[in-house]
Amino acid sequence: MSRQQAPRAWVRQPSGKRLDLLDPTPFDWDDRDLAIGLARTFRWGGHSVWPRPLSVAQHSILVLTLRRQMSPEPLAPAVALRELLHDAEEGLIGFDPISPLKPILGDAFAALTERLTQAVFLRYGLPAWSDEEKRRHKEADRLAAASEAVHVAGWSPEEVRAVLGITSRPLATDPLLAEYGGTPWEPWPASVAAERFLAALANP
Repeated sequence: MSRQQAPRAWVRQPSGKRLDLLDPTPFDWDDRDLAIGLARTFRWGGHSVWPRPLSVAQHSILVLTLRRQMSPEPLAPAVALRELLHDAEEGLIGFDPISPLKPILGDAFAALTERLTQAVFLRYGLPAWSDEEKRRHKEADRLAAASEAVHVAGWSPEEVRAVLGITSRPLATDPLLAEYGGTPWEPWPASVAAERFLAALANP
């Protein structure tokens, strides 16, 4: 690299599109890029009691399912889409940092994820969160995390509360079984997770 050449600040997506990390636009990826990225990005640092780790794609579908179950009325399509895409920026860069790492990554990484989140909201026409909507989302997200911690990452229910600081009671029954079948709480193969995410994205 010559002294005059700026460091590369873009990443190539599976489609061949270039995602500019310094100035992302809503046109820097397509839906399949996002689905593949989320399906190949792992929750819990990739730790799993199963033969494969849990993808952010499967987590995103779980949160949407829980949010629907917890809502007294059907979710508007844009609200459902926002739930599905709540971690979309992680799929674009292929990285879901575990909680202890986030403070170490600092303000620059937080600014990066915020730029990506804004690009996602623009691309998919997502409404801004209201305080109440954010509270309901967090409730579903924390319930998903508590359940994943026990059934996928191998934490005990006591550790979920005492160590992870999540007060939600982990679910016993996998909410995704009714629609997708399979073995309760088993992480899906990346190809399956990507296709199911794409289907949910097309019909929120």
